[in-house]
Amino acid sequence: MIRLIAAFFSLLFLLCIVSTGGGFYILWHFGRGLPDYLQLADYEPDVTSRFYAGDGLLLAEYATEKRFFVPYNAIPDRLTKAFLSAEDKSFMHHHGIDFKGIVRAVLTNIKNYGKGRRMIGASTITQQVAKNFLLTNEISIERKIKEAILAFRIERTFNKERILELYLNEIYLGFRSYGIVIASMNYFNKSLDELTLAETAFLAALPKAPNNYDPKKHYEAAITRRNWVLRRMEEDGVISKEEAEEAKEEEIILRKRDKTEMVQDAEYFTEEVRREIKDKYGEDSLYKGGLAVRTTVDARLQKAAVDSLRKGLISYDRNCGWRGAAATISVEENWVETLQEVAIPAEMDKNWELSVVLALDDNAAIIGFADKSEGLILLKRMKWARKNEENQKVSKDKISKPSDVLSVGDVIAVELIDKTKKEEPSPLDEYHLRQIPNVDGAIVAIDPHTGRILAMTGGFSYKRSQFNRAVQAMRQPGSAFKPFVYLAALDEGYTPSTLILDAPFVYDQGPGKPKWKPRNYSNIFYGPTTLRIGIEKSRNLMTVRLAQAIGMEKISEYSERFKITERLPQVLSMSLGAGETTVLKLTTAYAMLVNGGKRITPTLIDRIQDRNGKTIYRHDNRPCVDCHVDFWANQSAPNIPDLREQIVNPLSAYQMVSILEGVVKRGTGRTVKSAGKTLAGKTGTTNENVDAWFVGFSPDLAVGVFVGFDSPRTLGSKQTGGRVAAPIFRDFMKKALKDAAKIPFRMPSGIRLVRINSKTGKPAKTGDTNVIVEAFKPDTETSEKVIGDDVSVPDNNNVPEVGGFY
Repeated sequence: MIRLIAAFFSLLFLLCIVSTGGGFYILWHFGRGLPDYLQLADYEPDVTSRFYAGDGLLLAEYATEKRFFVPYNAIPDRLTKAFLSAEDKSFMHHHGIDFKGIVRAVLTNIKNYGKGRRMIGASTITQQVAKNFLLTNEISIERKIKEAILAFRIERTFNKERILELYLNEIYLGFRSYGIVIASMNYFNKSLDELTLAETAFLAALPKAPNNYDPKKHYEAAITRRNWVLRRMEEDGVISKEEAEEAKEEEIILRKRDKTEMVQDAEYFTEEVRREIKDKYGEDSLYKGGLAVRTTVDARLQKAAVDSLRKGLISYDRNCGWRGAAATISVEENWVETLQEVAIPAEMDKNWELSVVLALDDNAAIIGFADKSEGLILLKRMKWARKNEENQKVSKDKISKPSDVLSVGDVIAVELIDKTKKEEPSPLDEYHLRQIPNVDGAIVAIDPHTGRILAMTGGFSYKRSQFNRAVQAMRQPGSAFKPFVYLAALDEGYTPSTLILDAPFVYDQGPGKPKWKPRNYSNIFYGPTTLRIGIEKSRNLMTVRLAQAIGMEKISEYSERFKITERLPQVLSMSLGAGETTVLKLTTAYAMLVNGGKRITPTLIDRIQDRNGKTIYRHDNRPCVDCHVDFWANQSAPNIPDLREQIVNPLSAYQMVSILEGVVKRGTGRTVKSAGKTLAGKTGTTNENVDAWFVGFSPDLAVGVFVGFDSPRTLGSKQTGGRVAAPIFRDFMKKALKDAAKIPFRMPSGIRLVRINSKTGKPAKTGDTNVIVEAFKPDTETSEKVIGDDVSVPDNNNVPEVGGFY
């Protein structure tokens, strides 16, 4: 008997030695080469980068994995306990492995063997951290052993709070949500501390299988799993029975982020910011670095820019006639299903709908919609839809009946008419006939004092084309370039009243080349005319003579100084705007006129912070010693130095501002005058009306507008900058300056205001009817000399003579 007992204990001892040795071997074999778990101490997960508008509204988010990192002490206690109840209720007590849980899982799996049920695991939260951060998702015994070893090591190194912090910020919870913060926002549009108990339990229910509990696809499964978490929380004493029962009655209501929380229709602006960040800091910083980018865009002005440009392009396109239906389908049977299969153009206005013409009579078209409803388009609302012909001409055939425009089966875009504006009673809703324009354009708004780009849109629709015509399209500005020719002249000693000859002009370009014969838009010659009127009426012949007088070298230098066109060819045609530039560059140049000739650099970004809140870029680098104080004690405002470079005489700049104000009051930009604010600017139109521009400003806002086809072709007869682009500028300024006071342009000291006859440029006399107040520099006066008449000008003006023309 003793020998038997001795043998038993010997065998038991041997088994202990073998099992211990086996354990050490497993630890040695699987423990070698494991990832360094100490890296978790400095772990920084991929975090979403966010772009913000100037007023703090969210502009865009960029991430490979959408995630915001939140420290443990900022996570609500109830949310933490919900995850513990659902995933690892003994987390606070075990050392990485839950042996009771393992035994329970083994017994359960044995019980369920052969029943087709999925096997359950017993991974602790620490094990999940080891797997998610350091291992793969491979399903194998080897990975589970490595996971357990790492879990023990992690528990010995980090406290429970750090492990939970890593887990809750890393875990995937569906809906492209990594971590609890993004999940809370994506599912419920709430911060963590705003979640209800039921919503908290739902998030805690997701780690097991997020796609299986997607409320959109598997609502009942989601409810069942959430209620199971509530029951576990009740059993663990986290919540009371009453709280659990009340939460179980709550529906799962998904909430998208409010549109009011994000800037709308700013895709072109946002894409330019994205490109700049990527080029400056690289893709990893953009998509993983958690940058906070404070942009310059103003949400209100951005909306005004988009609305004004779209309205202007639609209006121009409408004036060019009807190009036909988007598609044609059969309406004999099942037309609803057929209409539903027609692709909705991505660029179609959000207020428009696709419809199909069901019937026509002498007074209206009956239209049908994909929801089986019907509507009406009256004949009077189709009168504009004459056929679009070559070179944007419109057919002379009048519209006398709906069939002149539409046919049964035509698929068309329509817009519902406000019922309060219906002119005739009808059982059907009435609609406008709409057409997506095939022309495009751009608009940019800049703060002229700082260079902050407040609004930008580079086309009719970002969905149609991501090509940003505000910064990428190189186009000829035409007459919108002329102010810089005249500005160079003002700096050379000319005055706004200097007379320049407006007469036929021929330039010999050299042997074998045709003679260049520029002409005015009106084909009329006006004789000696003041420099001011040359800009206000956009006289080409005067501009060319002036350019020859001061020299194209000087004009090319001014073009580079204002960064309009680098290395502008020194040929006379460039003075009429033949050199190419972008809307942003030309608008920035105009901004430097109204700010008194100070250099500014256009910027999309105010400030960039890294994931830790440290500022790594700031556009405004002016020193301000007294800006940072602990508290306010009635001290005076800090004095921030103006470090902007003075690139042109401020008196000359003001003279040009005054002249451009005259363009709006009396010249080619009179359309803008109805905005009712202090505005100035210049129209621009290129040969054959290919490009149309209006660039101008108020005292504190510079705006540029361009309209043209991407493949350059004529906009049509008489479709000039004043007719096509100026109305867009006007509509934008009406919205942008709606609540702004009407203030005059700021006049620098040294300017003399003199009443003169606007036609002759001489001091006004009693009885003169064309009297304006003109801006002169000190010690300058009007001259009777005519530039371009082969007559020298007074020496005290230091103006060169004109030569080389006949």
